[in-house]
Amino acid sequence: MQALTDLYAYLLQTSSDPKIWLSQVFVVVLFTVLCNFVLMRFIDASEKVVANTKSLWDDALLDAARIPVRLFVWTIGLTVAAKVLDNATQSSLLELWPEVRSMSYIVIVSMFFTRFIRFAETNLIDEQRCAAPMDKTTATAIGKLLRLSVVITAFLVALQTLGYSISGVLAFGGVGGVAVGFAAKDLLANFFGGLMLYLDKPFSVGDWIRSPDRDIEGTVEDIGWRLTRIRTFDKRPLYIPNSMFASIIVENPSRMAHRRIYENIGIRYEDAHVLHAVVNEVRAMLKSHPDIAQQQTQIVHFNAYAASHLEFMVYVFTTTTDWLQFHAIKEDVLTRIMAIVNKHGAQFAYPTQTLHIANEMGLAELQHAQPPT
Repeated sequence: MQALTDLYAYLLQTSSDPKIWLSQVFVVVLFTVLCNFVLMRFIDASEKVVANTKSLWDDALLDAARIPVRLFVWTIGLTVAAKVLDNATQSSLLELWPEVRSMSYIVIVSMFFTRFIRFAETNLIDEQRCAAPMDKTTATAIGKLLRLSVVITAFLVALQTLGYSISGVLAFGGVGGVAVGFAAKDLLANFFGGLMLYLDKPFSVGDWIRSPDRDIEGTVEDIGWRLTRIRTFDKRPLYIPNSMFASIIVENPSRMAHRRIYENIGIRYEDAHVLHAVVNEVRAMLKSHPDIAQQQTQIVHFNAYAASHLEFMVYVFTTTTDWLQFHAIKEDVLTRIMAIVNKHGAQFAYPTQTLHIANEMGLAELQHAQPPT
C-alpha cells in the first residue's frame, strides 16, 4: 500500500522537464495496462467458476461488466495522466477534463446496466440455461423498457452534471410533449399498439398468424415498438404498423391444440349394400389410430344422397399441430380409408350420367299407348 502511495506522489510531482513528465505519463499508461490485464484474467477465472452454478444472474453480471470495467480502468488512468500533463503544461484544453471524466463515468455505468439487462434477457429465454424459460416476447418488452429507463436516467444525470436544471428540462418536456404528441400521433399509436401486443400477447415471435380482413399471413419474425415483421410463406418480408392490429381480426393457428381432418367421401350408388360396413370399419380404424385424438369429437356417418354418389363424412382431430406431421397423418388416414373401400369391393364415385335407351318393344307399346290425334 505504501508503494502505491509513493508511486502516486511521484506521478503528481510538478515538473516542466519533458523527460520527467513523459516518464510519468509512461508509468501511468503502463500501470493502467497491467491493471486492465489483471482484471480481465480475474473475470475469465470468475466465469469458469460461475459456469458451474445454476444462477443466471452471475453469468449476466460478468458478461455485462467485461467492457465497462476496462473502460473504467482506462478512465482512471487517463485522469491521472491528464493531471500530470496539467501540472506540467498548464494547457487550457485540460480544464475540460473534469466534465469529460464525469460524462465518461455516466456512460460507463449506463453501459453496464444496459448490457446487464440484455444478457439477463438472453439468459432468461435460453432453454438450455433456464429450466422454465420466459416468453421471448415478454422478456423483450421488459428489456426494452428497462433499457429505455436507463438511457433516460443517464441523460438527465448528464444534464445535471453539465449544470443544466432538470426541473427546467422537465417543464419544457411537458409543454413540448403536447406538441410532439400532435405531430407524431401515428408514431405514438404504433408505440402503444406495440405495448398492447406485448401485454395481451395475441401472438409471439415464431407464431404463424393470418388475418381474414387483410392479405396478411406468415410467420412472425420480430415485434418492435413501431412495426411487426412477418415473413410470408413465399419468403417475402411484410412490415405491419402495430396500430393496425387494434382494428383487424388476427388468427393464430400456431396455438391450436389439434388439427382437423374433415373430408366428405363418396362411393357409387351401386355399392349401397356395403356402405354400412365401410362406414363402421372406417370408424373403428380411426378409434384405434395412434395419431388421432380420441378425446376430441369423432364423426364418421353416412351424410347425404349426392347427385352421383352416396356420401359419408369423416371428421376427426390429430394429436399434433405440426404442419408437416399433420399432412403425413392425413395421408395415412386417407390411404387406409381407400384400402377399406377396396376391401369391400366398392369404388369411389365420380360425376356420371346414366342414359337408359328403351328397346323396340317398349317403344312400340309407348306409341300404342299414345291417344290418336
